[in-house]
Amino acid sequence: MRLQNKVAVVTGAGQGMGRAIARLFQAEGATVVGFDVHLAAVQETVGAKGLALDVNIADSAAVNAAFDAIVEKFGRVDVLVNNAGIGSVDKFAEIPDETWARVIGVDLTGAFYCARAAVRVMQAKGIKGAIVNTSSVSAVSGDGPAHYCAAKAGLMGLTRCMAKELAPQGIRVNTLVPGPTNTPMMQGIPEEWAKAIIAGVPMGRMAEPEDIARGTLFLASDDAGFVTGQNLAVNGGSAFI
Repeated sequence: MRLQNKVAVVTGAGQGMGRAIARLFQAEGATVVGFDVHLAAVQETVGAKGLALDVNIADSAAVNAAFDAIVEKFGRVDVLVNNAGIGSVDKFAEIPDETWARVIGVDLTGAFYCARAAVRVMQAKGIKGAIVNTSSVSAVSGDGPAHYCAAKAGLMGLTRCMAKELAPQGIRVNTLVPGPTNTPMMQGIPEEWAKAIIAGVPMGRMAEPEDIARGTLFLASDDAGFVTGQNLAVNGGSAFI
């Protein structure tokens, strides 16, 4: 029960890694608030024990209103997991402006909006909280569309800045860096791509969402009480970060 009596916000909790993280956090004693644009899916994730909110994290006002609702209901926020992310398969020179803006808006700016709102609550309540930003090995390998790689690399820089500034207040900020993971997003790629991806993983398989959830739990819990500003790679050895 490593998150007993804590309120944890998990974005993108409707499926994949976010669902696995939310459910593991609940099993470890947390009250979980799940954000997703697919309300029915996030309701299925958190069930009656949690709170499901329909939130477009790329909308600053929507994020602020969601955190206001959390404080009104629970009085606090102890943990934020910025897991929500989107992507698309585009060659660099063919990326439309709107696609670039949409991916950066969710994957990087949305994480900033959520982190800013969470930190404001933690500071107001004197909470020594934990924030986990979910990046990707694509941030360092460059294997992936430019907008996705740029956003995930940006999260690493955001983490370092936040960690240094917020450490004196006891707020820890770290990055979880998944390798290829068996999620609905990954399941949509061609079979030959999947085989090539797995061939690049020394452990010979993709991660399962539960693998990512366990790494996230470590960073969110007091087990990582002296860990901040770090990149924790859960990738089967596919990259050294």
